[in-house]
Amino acid sequence: MKIRKRKTSGMTSENLADPDRLKQTFWRYTLPAILGMLVSSIYSTADGIFLGQAVGAEGLAAINMVWPVFSLFIGLGLMCGLGAGTLSSIARGESKPELARKILGNTVPLLMLLSLISGILLFTFRAPLMSLLGASGNVLSMADDYLLYISIAAPAGLFGAAVPLLVRNDQNPRLATIIMITGAVINIIFDYLFIMVLDMQVAGAAIATIIAESTVMLWGLGYFFSRSANMRLDLSSLKLQYRLSIKTLSTGASGFFMFMYFGFIMAVHNLVFMEYSGMVAVGAYAIVGYIQAIYYMIAEGISTGMQPLLSFNKGAGNYNNVRKVFAMAMQVVVVTGLLTILLVNLYPEQITAIFNNSDDELASHTVLGLRLHLAAIFLDGFIFVSAAYFQALARSSLATTITIGNMLVQIPLVLLLPVWFGVTGIWIAVPISNILLSAIVLALLIVDFRQQSLQPVRASLKERAEALPNEV
Repeated sequence: MKIRKRKTSGMTSENLADPDRLKQTFWRYTLPAILGMLVSSIYSTADGIFLGQAVGAEGLAAINMVWPVFSLFIGLGLMCGLGAGTLSSIARGESKPELARKILGNTVPLLMLLSLISGILLFTFRAPLMSLLGASGNVLSMADDYLLYISIAAPAGLFGAAVPLLVRNDQNPRLATIIMITGAVINIIFDYLFIMVLDMQVAGAAIATIIAESTVMLWGLGYFFSRSANMRLDLSSLKLQYRLSIKTLSTGASGFFMFMYFGFIMAVHNLVFMEYSGMVAVGAYAIVGYIQAIYYMIAEGISTGMQPLLSFNKGAGNYNNVRKVFAMAMQVVVVTGLLTILLVNLYPEQITAIFNNSDDELASHTVLGLRLHLAAIFLDGFIFVSAAYFQALARSSLATTITIGNMLVQIPLVLLLPVWFGVTGIWIAVPISNILLSAIVLALLIVDFRQQSLQPVRASLKERAEALPNEV
């Protein structure tokens, strides 16, 4: 009787460790991830484009004030997805497929539990949160509408962030990208329908997001229960285990803190802009943030693309491969950042007009912000990928330290610089903090690479010691 072989994505464990195919495998994972994240950034940017054209500065300000809270959902989902993906890839590198399956099976009920808790909390405290973040009047009303829908559909948000990462770590980067692109297209279509045609304003953007994320969630979960999955799940494997959950969350904590960082920094900027300039400056910051988010999504795509390779090779003890993958990722993120700086300085007015071409004051603030706020964005990518590198090696404490360090360096600058330089001081706080933190991160990387170079020596000494006869 012939045994029927299940069709896979073509990404075998041998591919992940083969040094001769490392560059090819890197691009097979990274290009789909970058494409998927770019599309994701486009559909999140679509909210701003449609709201900017249909509602104006108030709509942009409302969606920008919502983001610090909404980022908590994305961060929780990423924490589960990154943690489970990293641990399962390391387990496969250590030739422990059953442990990898157990890790994935634990993630589903863990996400459901976190969805329930976060959804209830957001539903209860959404209005006070928005008031605390500086929203008032019509902006507060629109922001409250958005968070009402998001809180009710909390599972869609968390699973929508986690599932593509899990699919990619199941050695299926192409499907992960297709799922993300499909969600993006659905979001754009419903954004246009609800905002431009039905005039549902910010609430329409929320409903469009929920529909898109629900599609991603259902497709991704369906994959893991199908014959197409390398790590196929069934109902009996969906067991919530306390210790495994804690390990998953601690391993993926850097992903949560990274989005916490984005949300918290955005909230602080919104408050300071409101104090020194007003709502129009917050709207300009929203536009600058959308362009910044496109680059962040590229960096995120590079990070998620390199993560399965880093985790697997770390589990297999191939530290030379680990360094090569990281070097390739860093080259891409830095060059892309430099090109972004060039683009925003050559065409700031054209970029601004995509979001709003009828408000001269908004345009003036935005052009200034694009040139100053993004002046060192390539260093943002350097910091981001470095944190993802440590997270992929299950060294989440270092990854989290980098993210928290970013906040500790940046917040004092955001608060103090405008005292001396006004609104310009707010715009330049991020590039200055990037320069300072990059020096610290570079030092951490140098120490890590030196430690890795000693790993083969340590392994050889251990093998020689184990080979010696036991002496009584």
